[in-house]
Amino acid sequence: MKVFRDRGAVSPSKTTTTDTPKSSFISDSSEPGSTDTKFSKPSLWSSFFASAFSVFDIYRDSSSTSHNEAPHIRHRNGWTSSVKKIVTSGTMRRIQERVLGTSKTGISNTTSDIWLLGACYKISQDDSSGNADATNALAAFHRDFSSRILITYRKGFDMIEDSKLTSDVNWGCMLRSSQMLVAQALLFHRLGRSWRKPLDKPLDRDYVEILHLFGDSEASAFSIHNLLQAGKAYGLAAGSWVGPYAMCRSWESLARSKREETNLEYQTLPMAVYVVSGCEDGERGGAPVLSIEDAARHCSEFSKGREDWTPILLLVPLVLGLDKINPRYIPSLQATFTFPQSLGILGGKPGASTYIVGVQDENAFYLDPHEVQPVVNFSRVDVEANTSSYHCDVVRHIPLDLIDPSLAIGFYCGDRDDFDDFCSLASKLADESNGAPLFTVANSYKSSKHDSSEVRDDDPLGVMTMNDAEEGCLNEDDWQLL
Repeated sequence: MKVFRDRGAVSPSKTTTTDTPKSSFISDSSEPGSTDTKFSKPSLWSSFFASAFSVFDIYRDSSSTSHNEAPHIRHRNGWTSSVKKIVTSGTMRRIQERVLGTSKTGISNTTSDIWLLGACYKISQDDSSGNADATNALAAFHRDFSSRILITYRKGFDMIEDSKLTSDVNWGCMLRSSQMLVAQALLFHRLGRSWRKPLDKPLDRDYVEILHLFGDSEASAFSIHNLLQAGKAYGLAAGSWVGPYAMCRSWESLARSKREETNLEYQTLPMAVYVVSGCEDGERGGAPVLSIEDAARHCSEFSKGREDWTPILLLVPLVLGLDKINPRYIPSLQATFTFPQSLGILGGKPGASTYIVGVQDENAFYLDPHEVQPVVNFSRVDVEANTSSYHCDVVRHIPLDLIDPSLAIGFYCGDRDDFDDFCSLASKLADESNGAPLFTVANSYKSSKHDSSEVRDDDPLGVMTMNDAEEGCLNEDDWQLL
């Protein structure tokens, strides 16, 4: 992996032993044998286990509201209660992972550097430093990883409009992954990249306010309820899975609506949002082009003309292959995590979105939204709140070549200098991509023929035709499918 800068490097000497987590740093895969073992994911078994978990979640919710149920009815469901305990236990989760194909946990024995959202953890060992520095670096990495905000499936929240759904189990993973990415952008903006989860209370007020924004009710600005409402034009609907492109556009729409509702001084998302797309606004493929002029326009619109530049969230939806990711793009994907502006990747296994936050060699570290947790409600000023369900100490990883080719990359630029630095890094990365850039940077970019807010009903999959390629939208062998 090419390293573009050292300013993200973390000095092991700054880490104390109190930062050392309880869990092991070395790979502790739930599967015996080599950590490189790969598992198949038969759709039949996937459907079975997904159905099993959802059935018992529904049963659990319904039983809690049916206290007056007749005794003989409860007795008849006794077998359900027994099996439910097995299904929801750790043993059943391990069985599920064996069949569906689990990602590994922990960190491998390799001494390669770890990159986590622009921060480098150097765990290489040499004769001069011995094992102490490597151990401290691993502890610092784990503290950083566990400080990232985790947002998972929830159950028991207010009904989503007329859907009667009070849980997003089995369909909300892309929404949850996107919430995590935006939450990290807010952490970086309000608390800085060096912020770590408090070990003691009271909690940081800004931290609690950020978590409150992602609560599971319409009162929380970036709840799953409001995301679905904002994304209706892009196909978002309760109970349905959505892709990265539609998810990025939905965030753009939600940010715009919230900006119109509040004063500039009290913005819930205090940054412009720019979805970087390719030809035909990203619907027909082509390497996306980040236009500096467009970025400036988004900043001006966000500030309502008061500022030339503002903080900006860049979202780059991509599809880097057909059924699997094209290996030509993997080095560039790895390199994006060395950018100080990195917010990670919305991606994961096919049909199972995760939030990828770091890399080491060919492995990607991620936060998994697929754990089902009860809804949590606390006020935006509750600095004594229990926020443990918003963090994870288990480090999971997956080979980069196994992630779904449909993904989106995020970046946060705090000011114009930060944006210019990002553009310099991105341009260098494109130049060194051997003809397969993730995206390119230009001063300006010709607008597409239709408005960015328009949704094409005649071509929902956005499949590129041969005529499109012949018209010059794509260069030979440098195509993408969106």
